[in-house]
Amino acid sequence: MDYSEFIGQTQHRLELGTQGKTVRAIRAVLTTLGERIQEGEATDLAGPLPMEIDWYLENADSGQRFDYDEFVSRVAERANVDQQDANYYAQAVVSLVAEVVPEGELQQVRDQLPDDFDPLWELVGQEEALE
Repeated sequence: MDYSEFIGQTQHRLELGTQGKTVRAIRAVLTTLGERIQEGEATDLAGPLPMEIDWYLENADSGQRFDYDEFVSRVAERANVDQQDANYYAQAVVSLVAEVVPEGELQQVRDQLPDDFDPLWELVGQEEALE
């Protein structure tokens, strides 16, 4: 999947009016995810993503410890949206990432996160529900 397709699919799923808002949402989610997981996992997860997208994961300050509520708060602040939208943005972006990266890589990330991150995976495998 190339950059334009990744942006387009995300924009469609999030029903955002502009590419700028879409890129901001992707950056918010992937930077925050990159902060929460270990550096090696962030790099592995980023590998199959378009070069313009993988940068957000690879350049995050990895290995931080925070819960899912803090994750959503950081996404909300970075994307300039409320908590409910931030949660949905996170779920939708991770769902698309799950379609691009090998299942094993995604599972390693999932195994690294505590159970309170379970809502993050809610839309994974549910892409038809987003259409």
